[in-house]
Amino acid sequence: MLFKVEKMSCNHCIRAITGAIQTLDAQARVEADLAKGTVRVTGEVKAEDAVSAMQSEGYPARLIAD
Repeated sequence: MLFKVEKMSCNHCIRAITGAIQTLDAQARVEADLAKGTVRVTGEVKAEDAVSAMQSEGYPARLIAD
């Protein structure tokens, strides 16, 4: 799944987002691209749960590709 994520600007942001996603699936793979403002998630995570997890950390997100 590929998400557009706002307010993501540094490695701290990536760590916070990765941690939030991995609370849903500890084995999830999270790849962030700061330049594009995107996060790719691979694992046993539902898109709506991933969006909620990122938003709870202060990063508005939306699914752009499944």
